[in-house]
Amino acid sequence: MTPEDWPEVELIYRAGIDTGNATFETEAPAWDRFDATRLPHPRLVAEVDGAVAGWVAASPVSARPVYRGVVEHSIYIDPAAQGRGVGRALLEAFIAQAEAAGIWTIQSSIFPENEASLRLHRAAGFREVGRRERIAQATAGPYAGQWRDTILIERRSA
Repeated sequence: MTPEDWPEVELIYRAGIDTGNATFETEAPAWDRFDATRLPHPRLVAEVDGAVAGWVAASPVSARPVYRGVVEHSIYIDPAAQGRGVGRALLEAFIAQAEAAGIWTIQSSIFPENEASLRLHRAAGFREVGRRERIAQATAGPYAGQWRDTILIERRSA
């Protein structure tokens, strides 16, 4: 993922935000903020017919050296590309690059209503570690004012 990809990445991110089931974020950040909070590698985009169809990026979970191989990831697929294998291919490529970079645990929190994301991650070897009940209150979108649960998932390297 490069700054040149950002306009398309941002549109896909906004589409996810608009569903209310992808993130607690209420707006996509500017590229500089996004870039500063994500690891430079692995960070990928998937393209279909020359257009960005999805993206995946990771953030460190801690600055402590003991957690250097643990990341939290996000994956977003363009609504027009969903159900076409883009997410599976992107997530598999991300996992391979993460493991090559020495990452041993990839985790994420997913809304239980986001069944497609949960299925995608289970198929890629992620397991449910727990449910965070009423972890945060949505501030905008279709769930504004509602307390939301998230499912904590993780994938460990062999």
